[in-house]
Parts: sequence; C-alpha cells; structure tokens
Amino acid sequence: MKIKRSWFISFLTVITFLTLSACSDKTESGTKKDNDIEQNTKMDHSTMDHSSSGEVPIALKTAVNPKFPEGSTAIITNGHMEGMEGAKATIVGAYDTTAYIVSYDPATGGERVENHKWVIHDELINPDLAPLASGTEVKTNASHMTGMENATVRIDKAVQTTVYMIDYTATTNGESVKNHKWVTEDELKAE
Repeated sequence: MKIKRSWFISFLTVITFLTLSACSDKTESGTKKDNDIEQNTKMDHSTMDHSSSGEVPIALKTAVNPKFPEGSTAIITNGHMEGMEGAKATIVGAYDTTAYIVSYDPATGGERVENHKWVIHDELINPDLAPLASGTEVKTNASHMTGMENATVRIDKAVQTTVYMIDYTATTNGESVKNHKWVTEDELKAE
C-alpha cells in the first residue's frame, strides 16, 4: 500500500509540475509576442512616405507667431521613425491646428496601425468641430503611409498645437527627407 501511495503522490507531483510548466511557457511566450507586436506596430514606419510634395490642406492656417518660424532650424527630440530623433530640422512651414494620434486599419489591407503620430484636423474628411473626442471614428485623406488615405481612423488623442512641416537628414542612413508631415512644437527644441 505504501508503494502505491508513494507512486500516486509522485505521479500527481509530475502532472502538477508539467501543468504549471506548460502554463508558464504559454504565458511568457504570449506576453513576449504581445510586446513584440506592440513594439513593431509603434516603430515600423517602413510604409510611411517620409517626404511629401509640400502641399497642405487649403483651410490650414499658417501660424501667426510660431516658436520656430519658417526657415529656422531646430533639433527633433521625439522621432516617429528611425533616424528622426536628434536630427537637425529646417522648418518649411508652421501651422496652427489640432493634431491627432490615431489608430486605423489600412484601406489597402494589412496589419492595424496603432498610435500613429500625427494626422491633423484638416486632413480629416467632413469632421465635426475640433478637437474630436478620443474614440471618435472618421475618414482621412492623409497619405503619410500606404493605406492611410480613405481609411477610417479612431482618434486616440487630440492636441491643440502648432504643427511643423520639416526637412531633415536621417541620423541613421543619411537619407534626405523633404516636407515631412508632421511634428508638433513639443517635439522640437532650439539648437
């Protein structure tokens, strides 16, 4: 009887150990996978059109007294993509508007984009008055990234600010970027 009892306890111990071990591995890999997805979504701007034609929406108002006037230079303190942070920016234009952090499913298909910075109020199609509340869904005609144009975006955050169109040279590969849309005043500092 002692042998059966000891065998039974050993058997239960092994089963318990295997069960806990399996749960532990699943949780760790699930967490790692979730973190990788979140990190890649936030950092992968490979489909972003870094440069633009420089055209701005007709209704966009030029800033009256921007901190960084057109033609001045500043340092980018918060880069949305690799090579921006720390780069020297030349201000091409300064505009007063509402800037939004948005999430959306690309109109052309593909993975959802989370927390994209920035789409401005003037790039939204028939929006209500600014600022739009978090959670509001609206279409955009912005074309900063593949699949963004005509996508329905969800507003994650609204910021009333001056936005800047800038030229800069990427710190990572020396790529010259012209008429990049957009950086906010808080993302620039004086040289």
